[in-house]
Amino acid sequence: MTRFAKDASSFRGDLLAGFTDAYRRYVEQVPETSGVICAGGAKVGKVATILGGGSGHYPAFCGLVGEGLADAAVVGDVFTSPSAEQAYRTARAADGGAGVLYSFGNYAGDVLNFAVASRRLEADGIDVRTVLVTDDVASAPPDEAASRRGIAGGLVVFKTAGAAAARGADLDEVERLARKANANTRTMGVAFAGCTLPGWEEPLFEVPEDVFEIGMGIHGEPGIRQVKALSAPELAAVMAEPLLAERPAGADPRTAVILNGLGSTKYEELFTLWHCLLPRLEQAGLEVVMPEVAEFVTSLDMAGCSLTMTWLDDELAELWTDPADTPAFRRPAPREAAATAPKWTHRRNNVEGLGVDAGPETPTASSATNESKEAAGVARDALAAMLAAVREHEAELGRLDAFAGDGDHGSGMVRGLTAAVRAADGVGQGAGIGGLLRAAGRAFADDAGGTSGVLWGLMLEAVGERLGDTDGVDGPRLAAAVSHGIDEVGRIGRAQVGDKTMLDAAVPFADSLRGGVEAGASLAAAWTTAAEVAVAAGSSTAALSPRVGRARPLAERSVGHPDPGAVSFGVSVTAVGELLNTRDGGAER
Repeated sequence: MTRFAKDASSFRGDLLAGFTDAYRRYVEQVPETSGVICAGGAKVGKVATILGGGSGHYPAFCGLVGEGLADAAVVGDVFTSPSAEQAYRTARAADGGAGVLYSFGNYAGDVLNFAVASRRLEADGIDVRTVLVTDDVASAPPDEAASRRGIAGGLVVFKTAGAAAARGADLDEVERLARKANANTRTMGVAFAGCTLPGWEEPLFEVPEDVFEIGMGIHGEPGIRQVKALSAPELAAVMAEPLLAERPAGADPRTAVILNGLGSTKYEELFTLWHCLLPRLEQAGLEVVMPEVAEFVTSLDMAGCSLTMTWLDDELAELWTDPADTPAFRRPAPREAAATAPKWTHRRNNVEGLGVDAGPETPTASSATNESKEAAGVARDALAAMLAAVREHEAELGRLDAFAGDGDHGSGMVRGLTAAVRAADGVGQGAGIGGLLRAAGRAFADDAGGTSGVLWGLMLEAVGERLGDTDGVDGPRLAAAVSHGIDEVGRIGRAQVGDKTMLDAAVPFADSLRGGVEAGASLAAAWTTAAEVAVAAGSSTAALSPRVGRARPLAERSVGHPDPGAVSFGVSVTAVGELLNTRDGGAER
């Protein structure tokens, strides 16, 4: 991935431009977004099925847009959720008036961003549903199946929803069938070598030559255990047994099976493995229906594969075998089926005039007081200081994230803060601090994507809303606003202190800041002390085991390493403290 795709910042845009150029007979890009829709625009009267997730997984997600499958897909940066703004605009472009179904893997960043997009669609009067893919048996036990992450089994869920919508089913029915497919789908994966992010010289993680990682994810997460390298018959047993063990009682013998390559495992090897798998499945009494052996959900250039099984019945079997025609998944339609299939009229929905979700209107120069404008200048400088500090620590934050994640936390924070600084500069000198922080928060969320993007964006917006544009900013007002913003992070992110997230640094910071100003310390002094508390708290997260988010299935690997979100929070607030202490009169602000 580093031979000519070296610029991580342009990777998503470049690949989408090339993809839509190559497959313009199937797709077109939604203007000003990272989304693609079926060529011709929205289908009038049809439920719009929309996929989403980070780039680095092709053919998922954009390669599955086409007839009989998805109506649209929205793509984030490498291994990063698309932002709420991108998901919203793509859905508006694909909506044909019969409602929208979002479907994506069960990852915190995707869940948060698509939830925000769904609320905006509902406010527009569009009925929207969400079906999470939770097929990875290695990520949680059967009694916690709802918390499992989504990997290659997403193809069956997407195909089921897309086929049902193509038949003309209404939104309730499309949702029901997609949920049924997900509930009947299980996947197990194995990796032989790590993947390399664009711009990186070394893989995200390494696997010894004589070792296989069992139960890896699709974002560069290592497996949950290691075994000595296996022969094809041995590997077939290791992959099939945990799936067969979860076969529902009384399940129909018909089964959809996918052997999925993860990026650099040759098709010839996959066929060799399939030769060992099929007899094992048939000996278990399964009737394999239209198996697929190919790449469908990859992880950049990772060497490895995954096995998916979906227990079928009459309605799921029909939808699995229905025709489809996309850049990466094609099933020819029998002539009689083509003759009776619904014919959809296309309609172009204008998304160019939607703009970014502005929330409360940004104040004009005349509505912001001089005190608020002065505070906005400090906030603008603070964002720039945060960006400079995080940029210095970008590689370190990426390494911390790679222990149990995908290694993109540093780059995501840099993207978000770069956008926030740009937005803060763009509001002009006449804006108050509330309007500036709201604009910065929206820009941070849109450019960073992922969990950190949406949470930092919400936090900045919440602080801005609490401060407003009519009053100056003193220590008690700022401390109260910061506490409010951090409370919003916990509420929206459904996390608390001890879960090994940024809150483990942010909550002690807020408590210390509030206590300092209440005790009479200057804002600069109280902020500096609180930043020291945050840094120490962030370091202490090394002893914690993650209870939420992508790192949760790899809890043991995370122990001993601090949470990157908590560390980056400490880096950010430390930079602001240094700014306050160096400004003229900073101690009195």
